Order: sequence, then C-alpha cells, then structure tokens
Amino acid sequence: MEKVAAGNLDLVRWIDLPSHADPRGVLTAIEGGKDLPFDIKRAYLVHHIVADRGGHAHRATEQIVIAAAGSFEMNLSNGRESRTFLLDSPTRGLFLSPMLFISMQSFAPGTCALVLASTHYDGTKSIRSWEEYLAAINPS
Repeated sequence: MEKVAAGNLDLVRWIDLPSHADPRGVLTAIEGGKDLPFDIKRAYLVHHIVADRGGHAHRATEQIVIAAAGSFEMNLSNGRESRTFLLDSPTRGLFLSPMLFISMQSFAPGTCALVLASTHYDGTKSIRSWEEYLAAINPS
C-alpha cells in the first residue's frame, strides 16, 4: 500500500463568516473563493441527527463545517494527535484540510450542520475506518 501523508492539524482554523445584523435578524452570506480558501464544488446539510457522524477521512477534499443550528463537537486526528472543536455558531466555520480523520458527536437537539467542500463527492477518495486510515498513513 502506498503511503499517504497524514493531514496537518495546524492548518485547521476558524473562519469568521461575513454576517450582517439589523433589527430583523442576522444574514450570513458565504462566497467561495472570496470568503473561503477554495471554490465550493459541493454543499450539504447534516440534520435530524440521531447518532455520531463522521468516522472517515477525505484524501483530497478541503471543507468548511458550520453549525447552521445547534451545536456539536468535531474531533480531528492525524493519527498521532487529536483536537476537539465545539461548533456552535452559524457565523463561523471550521476549515479542515485533507487527510484528517473526522468524527462528530455530542449533537444538541435540532442541530443542523452545513458542510462546504472543495470537490464533488467521490466515495473512492474517502477512507472509511480508523484502521484503514492508520494503514494509509503508516503502511507496513
């Protein structure tokens, strides 16, 4: 098996999303290539959540993950160390570089996550288990 470089946790960062408030509420607008470090190729929502999510890594996809409603924890690992982030605001997103193992848990009731991705979906470019991830970054 060809070795793949593990993701870089130091590239993970919060991105404040342009938000405009007035007496009616708050509007948050996001433009790919302007507000984000990539052009958006795919957007999807995760909602009506009844169990932990994630459990995978993306070989080439950059993502911005946003708690559009509610809150949840995102654990990211590069196989050597892990970091946990609390997502709880629709006005900021968490930037994820490729090849980080992702798990999401502790969803508040009514949580809706918005994910913006740099690539179209291709299931063959995902690593679907922790064991497969470790084998990919540390082949024997």
